[in-house]
Amino acid sequence: MKRLSIISLILLITFQLQAQEKERSSIGGRPNITGDLFLDFGFNMLNNRPEDLNTRFIASRVFNVYYQTQIPLGQNTGFTFNPGLGLGLEKLAFKDGMTLVSDPDKSVNSSMLTSITNVYGQDASVSTNTMALNYFDIPLEFRYHVNHDDYDSGIRVAVGGKIGLLYNAHTKIAYTNGDGLEQKIKNSQNYGLNPIRYGVYTRLGFPGFNVWGYYGLNGVFEGNQGPYGTESTQFNFGVSVALF
Repeated sequence: MKRLSIISLILLITFQLQAQEKERSSIGGRPNITGDLFLDFGFNMLNNRPEDLNTRFIASRVFNVYYQTQIPLGQNTGFTFNPGLGLGLEKLAFKDGMTLVSDPDKSVNSSMLTSITNVYGQDASVSTNTMALNYFDIPLEFRYHVNHDDYDSGIRVAVGGKIGLLYNAHTKIAYTNGDGLEQKIKNSQNYGLNPIRYGVYTRLGFPGFNVWGYYGLNGVFEGNQGPYGTESTQFNFGVSVALF
């Protein structure tokens, strides 16, 4: 619910700004705000992970909402610089009924991978098992527009990077015990996650539609604080739609 509220607020503010600018443009000749509101849909994978740190592909999803403005680099060159901001909302879903818990042999802000039945009982029947990683992101990219006369039409290619600040991480588990009692557990903590992420990405765009990929350059977990001392990095990919 909190996630939907934040996204709705961003969309509302952005659309209000666009509507106000269009109204001013029609009255006083002021130009509209140039930019894009992207909704990214994709999948989240871990690179360089230990064999035991397996994730389920379909359940490990990505949803990003980014607004990026457009700064032309020269007149009709086809090149623009597109800074922005937004939210990166991601899930990791571990296989074989495994979840992250604090590791008592490490610091308070650490984690290890263990079976859900070890935590909630051997008779637990699990229906939901995901982990959420939510970031404030700042994407920065350079685009080349094939159509030099109209940057809103035609094919465009973008390369860039983004830096993100982790503002929330939690596991979400739903299970039924041996007595038929249904339980839903949401556990928010640090889990030894890196509070900052950064990486590079590319985007191939068409009017209203894009395909994209992101490669993280730093570890998902800090130092030796994650399970198995992992130095895993992120790899995300998917499609996106541009609302304007």
